[in-house]
Amino acid sequence: MINPFITNGYAGEDYFCDRVQETENILSLLKNGNDLALISPRRLGKTDLIRHCFSQKEVRENYYCFIIDIYATRSIHDLVNKMGREILDVLKTNGKKAWSAFIQSLKSLKSEISYDINGNPSWSVGLGQIVNPETTLDEIFHYLNNADKRCLVAIDEFQQIAKYAETNVEAVLRTYVQYCGNAQFIFSGSQRHLMGTMFTSPSRPFYQSVTVMNLNVIPLEKYVDFAVKMFEKYDRQIDSEVIKSLYAQFDGVTFYLQKILNILFMNTGVGKTCTADMIAPAVKYIVDFTANIYDDLLYQLPDKQKHIFVSISKCGKIKNILSQKFVLTTRQTSSSIKSAVKGLLEKDLITVDKGVYQLYDKFFERWINENN
Repeated sequence: MINPFITNGYAGEDYFCDRVQETENILSLLKNGNDLALISPRRLGKTDLIRHCFSQKEVRENYYCFIIDIYATRSIHDLVNKMGREILDVLKTNGKKAWSAFIQSLKSLKSEISYDINGNPSWSVGLGQIVNPETTLDEIFHYLNNADKRCLVAIDEFQQIAKYAETNVEAVLRTYVQYCGNAQFIFSGSQRHLMGTMFTSPSRPFYQSVTVMNLNVIPLEKYVDFAVKMFEKYDRQIDSEVIKSLYAQFDGVTFYLQKILNILFMNTGVGKTCTADMIAPAVKYIVDFTANIYDDLLYQLPDKQKHIFVSISKCGKIKNILSQKFVLTTRQTSSSIKSAVKGLLEKDLITVDKGVYQLYDKFFERWINENN
């Protein structure tokens, strides 16, 4: 028996909550020749939404679909390496004709592709072997534009390209995307301020080139229906007030709801009912597993960053980081607060959305508030 509350990856539409309208909108736009920017805070499930869209029968049968996560990339070399690896991995599942056409396009790297004893290719290209990344990028887009099926390409955490040392990556990609008539693109990202600037600022290459879609939390009533149905499917019950309480505590963020419901389901025996008194032990169970990591992360922070980090945690959310109240609470100068916040944002320990600052990891926040 599988636990129906999936916490890692996409397990099919039977375990996927709602997003019916979003799926319809995304597919309609893509099929009608529109590129998209999909923007949401992290952990709302945008990558799984893309996987859900790409898993639809009409899409699987008529398109090659690629999801390229560039969160860990730092340069155009990294980007090209990620794109090449993902495209080859997907095409390998579509037969020799599909992958051989891609390899033939990679004239700059063709000799670096290795093969196993069955003749199947493997992306064994090291970063040092990508001598001219713009040449290889040109070859990749040449393939996309000439593939024997239309292509759907999702580039996840797209805001990373704004942090590359190379200053022309946005312009280069915009040019390739503009003239790639055989593919549609989804640029998804979690840092709203960076993504917004990239696609809505007249001075940026991608200005007005895509349809911008903001992903919001799944409505409470949809999540209640989903959770109740999943429990009932496996001969269990859950009080709807449990789901409502979790939704309120964790702002309806999909990751936290799934993670906690996974544990609650695990702790609810067949024929039993999950009740509100089971929530706190489930959250503690999750937090305790990561407590040592949280302790190390806090220890490694410079003193001023640590102080501001803990202060934001105690506030939960803070709209004006330089307000007199917060300055007095922290006993720091405005310049010290700004410097600390900048460092915490760069480390992805806090997020800012519409001017509201909060901890990225709500389980970390729970641990801090209980231990500091």
